[in-house]
Amino acid sequence: MDKTKLMDQVKKQGIKAIDLKYCGLDGRWYHITFPARRLEKVLERGVPFDGSSIPGMRSVESGDMVLMPDIETAHLDPFYEVPTMRFICSICDADTRIGVKKDPRSVALRAQEFLLATGIADLSTWIPELEFHLFDTVEFNSDEFSSGYTVTSAEHKDALPYDFEDDDAVAQIGRKGYHMDTPFDRYYEIRQEIVDRIEDQGIRVRYHHHEVGLSSQQEIETELLAFPKICDDTMVMKDIIRRTALEYGLTATFMPKPVYNQAGNGMHFHIMLQKRGRNIFYKKGGYADLSDNAIWFIGGVLKHGRSLVALTNPSTNSFKRLLPGFEAPVKLFYGLANRSAAIRIPKYANTPDSKRFEFRTGDATCNPYLAMSAMLLAGLDGILNKIDPGKYNLGPFDDNVFAWSEQKKTKLLSIPTDLKEAMHCLEEDHKYLLLGNVFNEELIESHIKHKLLEHEAVTNRVHPHELLLYYNL
Repeated sequence: MDKTKLMDQVKKQGIKAIDLKYCGLDGRWYHITFPARRLEKVLERGVPFDGSSIPGMRSVESGDMVLMPDIETAHLDPFYEVPTMRFICSICDADTRIGVKKDPRSVALRAQEFLLATGIADLSTWIPELEFHLFDTVEFNSDEFSSGYTVTSAEHKDALPYDFEDDDAVAQIGRKGYHMDTPFDRYYEIRQEIVDRIEDQGIRVRYHHHEVGLSSQQEIETELLAFPKICDDTMVMKDIIRRTALEYGLTATFMPKPVYNQAGNGMHFHIMLQKRGRNIFYKKGGYADLSDNAIWFIGGVLKHGRSLVALTNPSTNSFKRLLPGFEAPVKLFYGLANRSAAIRIPKYANTPDSKRFEFRTGDATCNPYLAMSAMLLAGLDGILNKIDPGKYNLGPFDDNVFAWSEQKKTKLLSIPTDLKEAMHCLEEDHKYLLLGNVFNEELIESHIKHKLLEHEAVTNRVHPHELLLYYNL
């Protein structure tokens, strides 16, 4: 869209306000709003702001930054009564208007530039599988003298809201919720409304359904969408899910493990590379009809997998999901249709146009700009250095590794066991992230520092379950 067409659209739709959104290192959206009459000037010069006030972005003595809106991201915001147009911005240097090194969106744009510079491919397409819970209520607190939480779900008999008596006897117990039909899939119509709003933003949805978790766990999966726009799209989808839930008096969470001993929320990433319209991951006759480039890309992702987790699973809660027995992969290997593998080759994706792989470890506490850029760089490093996963005992394995003997399982490379270990892995293995100056040392150091503080904040606090175990000991 050019500027003239955009300004005409603003007039025709009666837009009164312009909302600029941008992403911090923590993966949260921030925003600033101004009258629509100022749009043309802002498109040229941007909006200055104090970068030192955004976690991890800059120090106080060098805080001046500028938000530069991307004209291609212009969309009517469906949630405001005042007609509002939303733009997604890059965080730029105040002097040069070039994306700063610690701006997550600029990281993804540089990752795309590096992909093109290698000549390996001219397009990467991705499917993020967004899993989340829709709870009826949530209460939580944590201070020096108290700590705890309560979530309720009208779908689960053991977690009914306080004033909900299940008079229609629809709430369930003792079963899995996967593809559960209506009326037991109580929030189907809300999920459909979410999908309608997502598609209205130009994001193509493949399907949606109730997930395994009986306490209203949901999944929405897109079609293959182009990088780096898919990073913007993921932020938009999370926002639509959360805000639509609130309109119906519900609360949405992407926490990897919001409920003990129940299925957790992952965000699996399907990845494909193309060159001149041809899928470079397909080659008839190899293992699972994968090309050498595909095997090497997988080799790079798995070889760097322990440090990748620091960006794809960057929360203390992530590692409460990554446990054996919940279809959450804890061993770094690949296999055909193998759901115990960190990388699964979908058996149904068996044509030249559909051949791809799925990285199953990630979750939606990640910053999508950083996580997808890091996976892309790890895979490209694998291709550039022809990393054969077989040489590192990274597969392929097609059987359930959870059924292996403990001695055999110990020979497999494991993901980190907690956030602190993941940060140490990133500290030791991040040179691949510096390819093409996509990431830089300062960004990585800031991420590690921030996440280690989160780890300490959780591990240093008294856990409510500890009182059950030890109070009267």
